[in-house]
Amino acid sequence: MENDPIAARLGTVYPELPPGERAVVRVLLDDYPFAALGSLRGLAERAGVSPPTASRLFDRLGFEGFAAFQAAVRDGARDRSQLLEHVSGPAGLGQAAEELRAGLDGTLSAVPEQLCHQVAGLLAEARSVWALGGPLSELAAEYLIRQLASLRQGAYRVPGPVPARARTVLDLGPSDVVVAYDFRRYSPTPPASCAPRTSGARLVLLTDAWGSPLAAHAEVLISLPREASGPIAPLAHEIAVTELLLVATAARLAPARRLADLDALTRSLS
Repeated sequence: MENDPIAARLGTVYPELPPGERAVVRVLLDDYPFAALGSLRGLAERAGVSPPTASRLFDRLGFEGFAAFQAAVRDGARDRSQLLEHVSGPAGLGQAAEELRAGLDGTLSAVPEQLCHQVAGLLAEARSVWALGGPLSELAAEYLIRQLASLRQGAYRVPGPVPARARTVLDLGPSDVVVAYDFRRYSPTPPASCAPRTSGARLVLLTDAWGSPLAAHAEVLISLPREASGPIAPLAHEIAVTELLLVATAARLAPARRLADLDALTRSLS
């Protein structure tokens, strides 16, 4: 989907749209291209807006009505299918690798050094650090905590069960940091969204360009570009940015003694 011109166009205009039309774009992109292939009324109902509001979006995009938009989406889906068949071979994989490399370069360039150091200060100085993510980005959250726990005490994953999550939020305070990985499709993350409002805990949010609902609560916002290889939104981008944050944090903590003790203890327990 990331290489589909219609989807890319929706993403480009998204920040400039009024709230109702933004809601339509989110529905379209969360279930692209299938959300575009039903009725205008059905699309409007899913977005929680009126059909005229949904229709204004397609006028704004320069289409002669919703039917013309649907035709363009169908044509793009047909081209996309042919592209996926093409990239299934060795030559296609080479092209995908180049696109992934270019996307990774773009992601790293989008995270300035000053921002890395700002996050590193929070990760190094917090009383405790808690991380959570969505269905795929939870792997990046897990990676952050595994590495951070080797560098300092008090690094934890936000637990999954609701009662345990509630206890986590209850015990958070202004000296704690929550790191949330929230990418479209956005996941409901009550601990991260509630922490800044109810406890004063500080929220670091890694998200994409679409506008995570958690963005309004974040003290530090890291917004990654949308580039991807083929139909896959690569976890590599999130891990790469996490690596930068960990390197900057390690420089503040000077954890050589802790790492040596950890290695020795690990060997003794093996």
